[in-house]
Amino acid sequence: MRKIRFTEHQMIAVLKSVEAGRTVKDVCREAAIPKAAITTGRRNMAVWKPADIKKVKDLEDENRRLKQMFAVLSLECRALKDFIEKKL
Repeated sequence: MRKIRFTEHQMIAVLKSVEAGRTVKDVCREAAIPKAAITTGRRNMAVWKPADIKKVKDLEDENRRLKQMFAVLSLECRALKDFIEKKL
């Protein structure tokens, strides 16, 4: 069975609609998600706020950029070491 992945913003929107008074059954049918996803989402996302999600996304982007920088620098370092070994 295919696992559907929702963004944090989508899950928060679904959870807020349940908290606003809509029934879980209606929300699940509309969003095409299982009822268990709502209970899991409540546990996992209840403490998250949109500002927290933005901070996490920013940190993930920064981490990705730093990993790319490290990869480029390590390749350059390896190329320089190979060049030096050939010279000697």
